[in-house]
Amino acid sequence: MTATVSPTPLGSELEAPLLAVEAALNQLGDALARRDAAAIEQHAAELHQHLASAVQSFAEAARTGSVPAALRNRLVRAGGLLAAQREALARGNASLDRALDVLIPSEPSGLYGAGGKAERRSHGGGSFIA
Repeated sequence: MTATVSPTPLGSELEAPLLAVEAALNQLGDALARRDAAAIEQHAAELHQHLASAVQSFAEAARTGSVPAALRNRLVRAGGLLAAQREALARGNASLDRALDVLIPSEPSGLYGAGGKAERRSHGGGSFIA
């Protein structure tokens, strides 16, 4: 015979903010997969709010008592999913930056070129070298 664990009052108070975080993470993941910029921005803002609420609730619970292991594990998994989504965004941004660098090369800085030699800019009639 297996014993069922009834939710503690502390567990029920933590369940709602954790469910909100998990739902927002799923919605953000779907928006990322669709590459829907408006939805990404909206769900990221919602996730930020839900995370702040969940962190506050879990911090208060940790001070006043024990956080149930199952909820703690779910929060850790949510943190891992958040890190994975953040990494995917960073890789996407880096890829976009590289593509833009190829399409729109940056202007010479006027200091040193790739070969280590000073680059000169011609402004009309000629250039001065100091």
